[in-house]
Amino acid sequence: MILVTGGTGLVGSHLLRHLVQLGSKIRATRRPDSNLHLIADIAHAIEWVDADLEEPQSLYEAMQGIEQLYHCAALISYAPTDADEMRRINRQGTANVVDMALQAGIKKMVYVSSIAALGRSVKHRDVNEETPWHDSRLNSNYAISKMLAEREAWRGIAEGLDTVIVNPSIIIGRGDWQTSSCRLITRIYKGLRFYTNGGTGFVDVLDLVAIMHQLMNSPITNQRFVVSAENWSYKDFFTAVAQNLHKQPPTIAANKLLSSLAWRLEAIKGKITGSKPLITRETARNAREFYLYDNQKIKKALNFSFRPLNQTIQRVCKEFLDDNVKG
Repeated sequence: MILVTGGTGLVGSHLLRHLVQLGSKIRATRRPDSNLHLIADIAHAIEWVDADLEEPQSLYEAMQGIEQLYHCAALISYAPTDADEMRRINRQGTANVVDMALQAGIKKMVYVSSIAALGRSVKHRDVNEETPWHDSRLNSNYAISKMLAEREAWRGIAEGLDTVIVNPSIIIGRGDWQTSSCRLITRIYKGLRFYTNGGTGFVDVLDLVAIMHQLMNSPITNQRFVVSAENWSYKDFFTAVAQNLHKQPPTIAANKLLSSLAWRLEAIKGKITGSKPLITRETARNAREFYLYDNQKIKKALNFSFRPLNQTIQRVCKEFLDDNVKG
């Protein structure tokens, strides 16, 4: 039997769909207040258990009779006020999952980390699985929390838990349009005049979950893999999304001064409305950097071919319009 943590999130919900289509016997964790709208049509095919990353006993009980574990649950935020909670949930939560998996005799775990947990520096723009971590201003609180969480996964490996770690780039897919990377689509739909000169990797959530499943059911273990389809500039990505949403693409390059102004205005707006800002000091700073993520290891290991990013953008923008625009 398979257990999925974080089954109501972007990655977890698509993984559950993938597993249900394969006819797998699945259990998934949720909190009492979890929203199941992303998988409402398949929720009946899943055994749901209440569990919390901060409550080890609940995790242990959820793992009874489980052989394969996908750990997808995490807190993603760039709001400074969430830093401590994010470190606690991502790091200590993963430590609890690892400890309980060892006690429960889980045969294999696939852990969803992030490219944010990989090493990055001003001098080294090419990033792969072997790039060492650098303590620097470029590391967001989210990046630090995922790096610490990934260390717990490596500890589990050292203590005998067979594990594969995936480090996805920015994940593009249908989800909650007000959270995580889905929020980018919403922001572009509402209008985005500015772009930065940075860039990063992007990957289709459908490719990510297919890779996770293949890795779980392969002899590959105790390794990490960058999962990224293509490296694009933010300008090109924003432009492609805007065009597919039938909106005006951004035309103004945001320099350091404009970026600084933008995150300060977002912070003020957040305090007034009570919403979490999309643009923060961290995101504004990192959006000016351009890193190239190497996907050759996963392509060779699984003989995997990624979907073209243009096709992913086209599909996801159509899904956004279907979900949010009447008529």
